[in-house]
Amino acid sequence: MNAPIPSPNLHRPRPHVAVIGAGPGGLASAMLLAASGARVTLFEKDGVVGGRTRTLTTPEGYRFDLGPTFFLYPRILREIFSSCGAELEDEVALTRLDPQYRLIFEGAQQAVLDATADADRMEAAIGALAPGDVQGFRRFMSDNRRKLEVFRPVLERPFLSHRDMMAPSILRSLPQLRPHRQVDQDLRRYFADPRVRLAFGFQTKYLGMSPFRCPSLFTILSFLEYEHGVFHPRGGCGEVSGAMARVAQRLGVDIRLNAPVDRIAFNGRRAVGVEAGGTRHAADAVVLNADFAHAVPRLVPDHLRKDWSDRKIGQARYSCSTFMLYLGVEGQFPQLAHHNVLLAEEYQRNIHQIQAGEIPDVPSIYLQNPGATDASMAPEGHSALYLLVPVPNLRSGADWAAEAPRYRRLALERAKLLGLPDLESRIRYERMVSPQDWQDEFAVGYGATFNLSHDLMQMLSFRPRNRFNDTEGLYLVGGGTHPGSGLPVIYEGARITSRLVQQELALQAVPA
Repeated sequence: MNAPIPSPNLHRPRPHVAVIGAGPGGLASAMLLAASGARVTLFEKDGVVGGRTRTLTTPEGYRFDLGPTFFLYPRILREIFSSCGAELEDEVALTRLDPQYRLIFEGAQQAVLDATADADRMEAAIGALAPGDVQGFRRFMSDNRRKLEVFRPVLERPFLSHRDMMAPSILRSLPQLRPHRQVDQDLRRYFADPRVRLAFGFQTKYLGMSPFRCPSLFTILSFLEYEHGVFHPRGGCGEVSGAMARVAQRLGVDIRLNAPVDRIAFNGRRAVGVEAGGTRHAADAVVLNADFAHAVPRLVPDHLRKDWSDRKIGQARYSCSTFMLYLGVEGQFPQLAHHNVLLAEEYQRNIHQIQAGEIPDVPSIYLQNPGATDASMAPEGHSALYLLVPVPNLRSGADWAAEAPRYRRLALERAKLLGLPDLESRIRYERMVSPQDWQDEFAVGYGATFNLSHDLMQMLSFRPRNRFNDTEGLYLVGGGTHPGSGLPVIYEGARITSRLVQQELALQAVPA
């Protein structure tokens, strides 16, 4: 049953909240704040909603996800929709994938693993690679089920000062979280074969990080896939953003597209509105949903940001970037899974190159073939392929205008190992996005597509806070604030931020 939408308090003016950016976090915040009685205006610089979670469409009829290509852990967004009087599954057609993805381990004897949430089949798949690791799977699942249970209270609360780090829930979580270990180290407790560990650790790439450096907390990423499923939204992940926008508009949110914000207006340290197109729009609170490194130095004066000054933002640690090819291709590829990951034979060297700012010479690649599940993504008889290669962010100093043609050739050459020997001759549409393009066209600071790195000193209270440090009335949502990157985490961050705004403005919080 849908939750009732609270009526605004008729005895006082409805508080006005300005939301900057119609990415997943901005849309979710707008929904929740409107449902709790606020008047919400959402300013989006582009002509479409979704930010990086949008769908690219072409006149030829190809559809591509721009950024995220799958939907994970739908519980959080389902609860947000329900609290706003809607049902997620009524708004978006979700297909649970099986296999979730196909992993191809490059080497003299190339190995393949079709990852599935069916425990018996997954154990058989692991056994085909490493018989001694079979019994580790259910122990991994059981231990990470407990880890998520312990960590959820941490994930669902704000960190407004360093004192919050000493909260009982945090201290209780430390034995489970093992902050002194990295993901690969933690996985050694279950799996001896490095390929099996990589099957449960490559998901750190969703954060733009390495399993050899990412904190062991993030073994829960692969656990979430096996426990709760990997889903494909029919039409692409942009359909989720579109559904969120529809629900927000039904709740009265004023979504203004092609409306870039020039600056946030302050009275002292308090945000009092935004300036867009030469007009000031007063607001009782401002929610910023934009890439942190790109937007904050442009919208918030440096003298108001002692904790996150321009200098600190410039010295912070950022995720890797991605080199992208969106390919409209004649023909279909039944030999491919929906999601395909080629893991380079020298995966660890590949990772070290990225960390050192070197463009990998034999990279791992990811290929989405959505036609395996969804015929709407391409014209009949064609395919819309999405090819991603992890590369360093722009701090590497690479000249992508010079590097891009060479790297395109390399990416297509690597795709042959997935069973696509004649891919280039079939291409009928192509778009390329390099790290430079991520920064210049899509406003991603340093081209770091997964935002601030998730090392221990840039998490929890050490990450930019949901009520932004040193200011009043200004709130953050998105991958650059707590809890971090990835769609489910960003949706949870929107709930945290919305609750803080509701408390400040005395709005009636909706159950979510």
